Amino acid sequence: MDTANDLADARLSRFLAEEPVIWLSTVRPDGSPHLVPTWFAWDGESVVMMSKPGAQKVRNLRANASAMLALGDADDDFDVGLLEARPELIEDGTELAPAFAAKYGDRIATLGMTPERFAAIYSLTIRLTPTRALGWHGRSEPASVVEAARRVAASRPVSIVEPASGRSSLRTWLGEPLARGLRAFRPAVPTARMAI
Repeated sequence: MDTANDLADARLSRFLAEEPVIWLSTVRPDGSPHLVPTWFAWDGESVVMMSKPGAQKVRNLRANASAMLALGDADDDFDVGLLEARPELIEDGTELAPAFAAKYGDRIATLGMTPERFAAIYSLTIRLTPTRALGWHGRSEPASVVEAARRVAASRPVSIVEPASGRSSLRTWLGEPLARGLRAFRPAVPTARMAI
């Protein structure tokens, strides 16, 4: 079993399911970078975004089908995931992608818009299918994982036990660095100290 890859996959899956915003990086026709935060939904295969057809990101993707995505919380010791992705532009303009509508329906309503009106304005669907995940993390040693756990615990109530299974979910919310040194690190962390 490849624990490091399993945990990295779990981190990315968590980001794709839970993060409210994704950062899309594209290349302008003149070769300069373009980076924007945007709403997105994960449909199990691709990241789905809605866009105005004339947006800069759309023009960039038409000229150069290179894209990179970034997710996660840089405040939590750069706990982020990076994905290279293959874009597809779909000009249907009739309705929101189901996963997108489910995720942002309430937010669209607070903007005073109906899903139909939103779909008419943001009428171009961008589907980005991940082609490669890139490892990225600010934590470089187990001690920083412990410090990250303390910061998380100080900011909100947390549990390292999954209610359904009773198993530790420490790996889920601390991320990939724990995977790198999991076997050596686990015995050094007293359970009582980590039962936050």
